[in-house]
Amino acid sequence: MIIDGKQAAANLRSELAREVSALKKSKGITPSLTVVLVGEDAASEVYVRNKVKQTREVGMISNEIRLPATTTQTDLLSQLSLLNNDNSVHGILVQLPLPEHIDESAIIEAITPPKDVDGFHAMNSGRLLNGEKGALVPCTPQGCIMLAKQHLGGDLSGKHAVVIGRSNIVGKPVALLLLQENCTVTIAHSRTKNLAQVCQQADILVAAVGRAEFVQADWVKKGATVIDVGINRIEDALTGKPKLVGDVAYDSVSEVCGAITPVPGGVGPMTIACLLKNTLEAALQQAQNTQ
Repeated sequence: MIIDGKQAAANLRSELAREVSALKKSKGITPSLTVVLVGEDAASEVYVRNKVKQTREVGMISNEIRLPATTTQTDLLSQLSLLNNDNSVHGILVQLPLPEHIDESAIIEAITPPKDVDGFHAMNSGRLLNGEKGALVPCTPQGCIMLAKQHLGGDLSGKHAVVIGRSNIVGKPVALLLLQENCTVTIAHSRTKNLAQVCQQADILVAAVGRAEFVQADWVKKGATVIDVGINRIEDALTGKPKLVGDVAYDSVSEVCGAITPVPGGVGPMTIACLLKNTLEAALQQAQNTQ
């Protein structure tokens, strides 16, 4: 079975649009997201364009701040300070990657936690670790959990989940979210011994290692749910043209597993939808704190 991330994202956006409309009518609040783009990275341009389009489609306010690649870290921090203190801005997202002369971690930590809709700030990470309600959680991990629950009927209790990858952006937070869903969780990585055998134990396998078609069919337990987070550009062996593939060898694994997310069209669309979900949550929390 193919887990359709495009349809799941469309369903979530429809739900968010209704909630945004209700918030406008009841409290006169329109959630607002500001995206800061530094430089002219081609992939970032596409991501930002999609974020802006979808933000507006659900009835939110979308603002862009475009800065040249020569922008200094000091100037970027000053811009973030203005946004942090602007009550009309509910969510702030600085598009990564940043130019090499700018310290990404310093920029992430400069965003005030209540507006950190990427969920990368140490305070939001700590709240996720503690299992606190209301934490702004990284968007891709949220999407992974939603897609897994969509296929497995909403209850992941007792499932053995294996996460390949230990990044702060996907691996660690998705493992914590799986724990909150009462899964037994194994985090695997590049130095895990007998990695294939570890993966074979998984009821839910999340591949977030950043290596094209890394997970093979004989790594996957029959009937397992496979969530492929990877986005890798490779050359098509037949046509010689570039194509996008995940971290999972899709054609062979799909014959073994019970369900799998495709690349593209799986986790990717859910990431932006969950960004909008975080923006709405941020607006609600800020309104409550103001009251």
